[in-house]
Amino acid sequence: MNFPSNLRYTKDHEWVLLEGSTATIGITEFAQRELGDIVFVDIPTLNKRIEAEHVFGTVEAVKTVSDLFMPVTGVIAGINEELEGTPELVNTDPYGDGWMVKVTVDNPDDVNGLLDAAAYKALIGE
Repeated sequence: MNFPSNLRYTKDHEWVLLEGSTATIGITEFAQRELGDIVFVDIPTLNKRIEAEHVFGTVEAVKTVSDLFMPVTGVIAGINEELEGTPELVNTDPYGDGWMVKVTVDNPDDVNGLLDAAAYKALIGE
Protein backbone atom coordinates (compact mmCIF):
# COMPACT_ATOMS: atom_id res chain seq x y z
CA MET A 1 0.00 0.00 0.00
CA ASN A 2 1.13 3.54 -0.73
CA PHE A 3 1.62 6.18 2.00
CA PRO A 4 3.06 9.34 0.39
CA SER A 5 5.34 11.06 2.89
CA ASN A 6 4.39 14.56 1.69
CA LEU A 7 0.80 14.09 2.92
CA ARG A 8 -0.80 14.23 6.35
CA TYR A 9 -3.49 11.78 7.42
CA THR A 10 -6.47 11.54 9.76
CA LYS A 11 -7.74 8.69 11.92
CA ASP A 12 -10.84 8.76 9.69
CA HIS A 13 -8.65 7.91 6.65
CA GLU A 14 -8.58 11.25 4.84
CA TRP A 15 -5.34 12.66 3.47
CA VAL A 16 -4.27 16.30 3.18
CA LEU A 17 -1.77 18.01 0.89
CA LEU A 18 -1.12 21.58 2.04
CA GLU A 19 0.15 24.15 -0.48
CA GLY A 20 0.23 27.59 1.12
CA SER A 21 -3.22 28.07 2.64
CA THR A 22 -4.91 25.61 0.26
CA ALA A 23 -5.39 21.99 1.27
CA THR A 24 -6.26 19.26 -1.21
CA ILE A 25 -8.18 16.47 0.53
CA GLY A 26 -9.13 12.92 -0.42
CA ILE A 27 -9.43 9.47 1.11
CA THR A 28 -6.50 7.13 1.55
CA GLU A 29 -5.68 4.03 -0.42
CA PHE A 30 -6.53 2.03 2.69
CA ALA A 31 -10.00 3.65 2.90
CA GLN A 32 -10.87 3.06 -0.73
CA ARG A 33 -9.78 -0.58 -0.45
CA GLU A 34 -11.97 -1.05 2.62
CA LEU A 35 -14.96 0.55 0.87
CA GLY A 36 -14.60 -1.38 -2.37
CA ASP A 37 -15.78 -0.06 -5.73
CA ILE A 38 -16.73 3.61 -5.41
CA VAL A 39 -19.92 4.38 -7.36
CA PHE A 40 -20.80 7.92 -6.21
CA VAL A 41 -19.21 10.86 -4.41
CA ASP A 42 -21.53 13.52 -2.96
CA ILE A 43 -20.00 16.80 -1.77
CA PRO A 44 -22.75 19.43 -1.44
CA THR A 45 -20.60 21.85 0.55
CA LEU A 46 -18.92 24.09 -2.06
CA ASN A 47 -18.17 27.56 -0.68
CA LYS A 48 -19.22 26.48 2.82
CA ARG A 49 -17.06 26.79 5.91
CA ILE A 50 -16.68 23.40 7.57
CA GLU A 51 -15.20 22.85 11.01
CA ALA A 52 -12.53 20.20 11.51
CA GLU A 53 -13.97 16.73 12.11
CA HIS A 54 -17.39 17.67 10.69
CA VAL A 55 -18.93 15.88 7.69
CA PHE A 56 -18.36 17.57 4.32
CA GLY A 57 -19.82 14.88 2.06
CA THR A 58 -20.27 11.18 1.50
CA VAL A 59 -18.75 8.47 -0.64
CA GLU A 60 -20.91 5.58 -1.81
CA ALA A 61 -19.52 2.17 -2.61
CA VAL A 62 -21.35 -0.89 -3.88
CA LYS A 63 -21.90 -2.16 -0.32
CA THR A 64 -21.98 0.98 1.86
CA VAL A 65 -22.09 4.75 2.24
CA SER A 66 -19.41 6.48 4.30
CA ASP A 67 -19.19 10.04 5.60
CA LEU A 68 -16.23 12.24 4.67
CA PHE A 69 -14.76 14.19 7.59
CA MET A 70 -12.98 17.55 7.25
CA PRO A 71 -9.41 17.25 8.58
CA VAL A 72 -8.98 21.01 9.18
CA THR A 73 -11.31 23.99 9.48
CA GLY A 74 -11.78 26.00 6.30
CA VAL A 75 -13.93 26.91 3.30
CA ILE A 76 -14.43 24.41 0.49
CA ALA A 77 -13.11 26.33 -2.51
CA GLY A 78 -13.25 23.56 -5.10
CA ILE A 79 -14.71 20.14 -5.73
CA ASN A 80 -13.24 17.55 -8.08
CA GLU A 81 -15.91 17.62 -10.78
CA GLU A 82 -14.30 14.64 -12.55
CA LEU A 83 -15.70 12.43 -9.79
CA GLU A 84 -19.24 13.16 -10.91
CA GLY A 85 -18.80 11.10 -14.07
CA THR A 86 -15.94 8.87 -12.98
CA PRO A 87 -16.12 8.21 -9.21
CA GLU A 88 -13.87 5.18 -9.72
CA LEU A 89 -10.91 7.61 -9.87
CA VAL A 90 -10.98 7.36 -6.07
CA ASN A 91 -10.18 3.65 -6.45
CA THR A 92 -7.63 3.91 -9.25
CA ASP A 93 -5.75 7.04 -8.13
CA PRO A 94 -6.73 8.06 -4.56
CA TYR A 95 -3.75 10.41 -4.10
CA GLY A 96 -3.91 11.97 -7.57
CA ASP A 97 -6.91 12.28 -9.88
CA GLY A 98 -9.17 10.89 -7.13
CA TRP A 99 -8.82 13.95 -4.85
CA MET A 100 -12.14 15.26 -3.54
CA VAL A 101 -11.97 18.89 -2.41
CA LYS A 102 -9.70 21.92 -2.20
CA VAL A 103 -10.09 23.93 0.99
CA THR A 104 -8.91 27.40 1.96
CA VAL A 105 -7.65 26.55 5.43
CA ASP A 106 -8.31 28.91 8.36
CA ASN A 107 -5.01 28.01 10.05
CA PRO A 108 -2.44 26.14 7.91
CA ASP A 109 -0.53 25.16 11.08
CA ASP A 110 -3.43 22.86 12.00
CA VAL A 111 -2.23 20.44 9.34
CA ASN A 112 0.89 19.81 11.45
CA GLY A 113 -1.35 18.24 14.11
CA LEU A 114 -2.43 15.46 11.73
CA LEU A 115 -0.68 12.10 11.39
CA ASP A 116 2.43 11.74 9.27
CA ALA A 117 2.84 8.69 7.02
CA ALA A 118 4.60 6.59 9.70
CA ALA A 119 1.93 7.30 12.31
CA TYR A 120 -0.86 6.54 9.82
CA LYS A 121 0.78 3.25 8.85
CA ALA A 122 0.97 2.33 12.53
CA LEU A 123 -2.71 3.28 12.99
CA ILE A 124 -3.88 0.86 10.31
CA GLY A 125 -1.41 -1.86 11.31
CA GLU A 126 0.90 -1.71 8.30
